[in-house]
Amino acid sequence: MKALVVKSTGSWYTVQAENEESYKCRIKGKFRTKDIKSTNPIVVGDNVEIIFDSNSWMINKLYSRTNYIIRKSVNLSKQTHIIAANIDQAILMITLKSPITTTGFIDRFLVSAKAYGVDVILFFNKYDIYDDDTIFDLHKLIEIYRNIGYKCFSISALRDDMSEIKTVLKDKNNLISGHSGVGKSTLINKLLSSDHIVTKEISTSHDQGQHTTTFSELYRLDFGGTIIDTPGIKGFGLVEIDINKLDNYFPEIFKYKSECKFHNCLHKNEPDCMVKDAVENGLINKERYINYLSMLESEQSIYRTKDH
Repeated sequence: MKALVVKSTGSWYTVQAENEESYKCRIKGKFRTKDIKSTNPIVVGDNVEIIFDSNSWMINKLYSRTNYIIRKSVNLSKQTHIIAANIDQAILMITLKSPITTTGFIDRFLVSAKAYGVDVILFFNKYDIYDDDTIFDLHKLIEIYRNIGYKCFSISALRDDMSEIKTVLKDKNNLISGHSGVGKSTLINKLLSSDHIVTKEISTSHDQGQHTTTFSELYRLDFGGTIIDTPGIKGFGLVEIDINKLDNYFPEIFKYKSECKFHNCLHKNEPDCMVKDAVENGLINKERYINYLSMLESEQSIYRTKDH
């Protein structure tokens, strides 16, 4: 029987089957996704086949994924962690305070999503607690990402009525991600019109969110579509990104790369690099370019380590 994975707690999976019944399942035997050494072979959003075997329901087949979001595992650096699969769009929740989301984190998420075929929308949350200086920084950041083609929304998950956001999410399979404390659970509770998810206060000593969601879960939206809540993530390590293609995942760099003198230009120290010229002339945001170089260096160091 075919089913959709709606909740994953690590060893147990809740699925919704074609008959609209829910079942708690485990994985049958050794299970590995094709070509992916992942800490979690089955994830929320996966379409699977379930069978009743030895007095319990088991997942015995994984159907092909249209896409997925993946990052390096925190606990096992050599392994990967798939966040969710079969997503129409990912919502990255961003806050400039309580806690701070860096552009380095944003850009790594965007690169990984683009590399694995997932569209991203940026929700800049908590504008209601910002002072004038932070509001100014917020508008600058939104302008940067809108100019390179990303949909951006400035919201207060606590105070807004969500009518505009519901239109964005309607009839889509949505993933919501970001640091702990950025307001993911608050937003979902607002969308569901109920307190399905417990929320916690921000830790004032470290300006960091406290983990409230400890597993991934899919919720059905009464106005159409679904939303997958995920645990907050501190860092976002890239997975199997070819350094010669990294610039393809930065739209503003991709725009100028064909004008570089060398077709394999990495936009670091090469002569006649149109990307570096564009940075100098303010056509490419300097911080985004620095984040590109940082990713390039970290990926190159991995390749150097593999070679020795």
